[in-house]
Amino acid sequence: MTPFWLTTYVLIWPVIVAGVLAFIARAFFKEWLDAHRRGEPMI
Repeated sequence: MTPFWLTTYVLIWPVIVAGVLAFIARAFFKEWLDAHRRGEPMI
């Protein structure tokens, strides 16, 4: 593995992980708000 690809990998993977975390958090809060508005428990 060349230094260029190693550097690219080290700099890009946190961006990918942050994107996945934001996607999951967005979906969670959307479901939570919908349940809250209906007056139902989340579970």
